[in-house]
Amino acid sequence: MKQHWNAPAIAALATGLAAAPAAAQGIDETVNQVFANSTGWFVSLIFSNFPGTSFPWIVGWLVIAATVFTLYFGFVQFRAFGHSIALVRGDYSDPNDAGEVSHFQALTTALSGTVGLGNIAGVAVAIGIGGPGATFWMILAGLLGMASKFTECTLGVKYRNEYADGTVSGGPMYYMTKGFAERGLPGGKFLAVMFAIFCILGSFGGGNMFQANQAHAQIINVVGDYPGWITGVVMAVIVFLVIVGGLKSIARVTEKIVPFMAALYVITALIIIAMNYDMIGEAFRQIFVGAFTNDGVVGGAIGALIQGFRRAAFSNEAGVGSAAIAHSAVRTKEPVTEGFVSLLEPFIDTVVICTMTALVIIITGQLVADPTTGLFVLNEAGTQIQTVTGNSGVALTSDAFSSAFGWFRYILVLAVVLFAFSTMISWSYYGLKAWTFLFGEGQTKELIFKVIFCLFVVIGASAGLGPVIDFSDAAIFAMAVVNIIALYLLMPIVKAEMNSYLSRLNSGQIRKYE
Repeated sequence: MKQHWNAPAIAALATGLAAAPAAAQGIDETVNQVFANSTGWFVSLIFSNFPGTSFPWIVGWLVIAATVFTLYFGFVQFRAFGHSIALVRGDYSDPNDAGEVSHFQALTTALSGTVGLGNIAGVAVAIGIGGPGATFWMILAGLLGMASKFTECTLGVKYRNEYADGTVSGGPMYYMTKGFAERGLPGGKFLAVMFAIFCILGSFGGGNMFQANQAHAQIINVVGDYPGWITGVVMAVIVFLVIVGGLKSIARVTEKIVPFMAALYVITALIIIAMNYDMIGEAFRQIFVGAFTNDGVVGGAIGALIQGFRRAAFSNEAGVGSAAIAHSAVRTKEPVTEGFVSLLEPFIDTVVICTMTALVIIITGQLVADPTTGLFVLNEAGTQIQTVTGNSGVALTSDAFSSAFGWFRYILVLAVVLFAFSTMISWSYYGLKAWTFLFGEGQTKELIFKVIFCLFVVIGASAGLGPVIDFSDAAIFAMAVVNIIALYLLMPIVKAEMNSYLSRLNSGQIRKYE
C-alpha cells in the first residue's frame, strides 16, 4: 500500500524525507499532545511487539492467517494463477452480469490503494535494517498473502448488496453481517460496525493525510520550500473531481494511472538491472544467503525475517479487508472469480514491484560492505546498515536509481505524487462504503463524506499530525484484527464456492465468453 508507519518507522525515514516547512505546521502542539495522550494506548496496543522480540504481533496475525489460508485452499495462489490472468483479460467476462466495473478495473482500483510509498521507501527501510535477506522473506510473505486476498475478495462479492440503479456495496461489513447470519454465528453486526469505524478513521489518516503529507515533502525536495496547503488544495480539488463521479469514475482513472505508474517504475528498474547484469547473480546470492545467516545484519536472519514480513504485510494489506470493498463492485455472477483476480494484487505489489526496488538498491551497491570480510558495516549505533550516502528510506531508493540516471529524482517525485493520488482516491471509496454502511445510502450522505475526505487532504499536506496519523494507521490494522476473525469463520463458504467453480470449469460447463 501506500505505507503505514508507526512512530519508530517514521523515525527511520527521518533522514530520507524533508521535514514539512514550519509555515505548514500550524497545528497547536497542545492539541497534538492531548490527542496523543488519549489515543496512544490504542496505537501502542496495535503496534506492540511479541514479548521479548521486535516482531509486531499484528504482522504475525496477518502472516499466520495467510499461511492458514494457503494450506486450507491447497495453494490456490499457484494453482489458479493462469486462470486469474485469463479473467483479468476478460476471457470469461459477461458484460450483462451485475456489478459496476470489469475485473481489470476492480484490480487496478484495489492496486491503487496498495501500491505506493511502501514500495519505494518501505523496501529501503527493510533492507537497511534486515539486509538483502529481508527481500526473501518479503517475497514469501507476499506469496502467502495472495491466499488472504483470495479469501476476503470472494466473500466480498458473494455477500455484496446490489441495488436497482446498478450500483453495489460490498466488503467485510457485509460478509460479517450476512455471512454470520447465514451460518448462524453471533457477533457479525458488532464486528461489522467496528470494522466500518476503523475503516473510516484509516481512510482519513493512512489513506489520505499521510499520502498528501509525503507527496508534498517529496515535491519540495525538488522545487524548493513553499506552504503545504497549496499542495493540499490542488490535490483536494483533483481528488474531489474524480471521486464525486463514484466508483466508475475512480475506476476509469485508476485503470490508466496504475499501469502507467507501475510500468514507469518497473521499466526504469529493469533498465538499471540490465545495465548491471553482471551483478544480478551476486544480488540473488546476497538475498538467499542473507535470509538464513547472521552476516553483519541487524538481528541476523531473524532481523531479515522480521523486516521482510513487516514490510510485505504493511505494503499489500492482505487480510486487512480494504481491497474486498473495491473488488466487490466487479461485474460477475461467480464470486470466486474475483477472488482469483485479487490474488494477483500481492504478487504485483510485493513480489514484483517491491523486489524491483530491492534489486536496484543491492545491485547499485548502496550498502557498505567490509572489503576484507564482505560483511555489511553497521552504523555506530548498530541499528542500521551503513549506506554510501548515509541516507535511508525514500532517499536511499532515490540514490540507487539516480546512480544510473541523475534525473531519476524527478521521476521519483512523479511516482510518489501518482502513488499518493491513486491511494487517496481508492481509500476515499473504502471510507465511503464504510460510511454508508453506518449511516445509509444516499447522494447527500455520500457528498458529506467526500467533502470531509477532501478537507483532510489539505490538512494532511499542510500540518504535522504525527499522533493523528499514528492513530489512523493503527485503525487500519485494527481492521485486520476484526476482518481475519471473520475470514476464519467464513472460509468454509469460500472453499465450497471454489470447489464448485473449479469443478464446472474443468468439466467445460464454464466457458470463455464469446
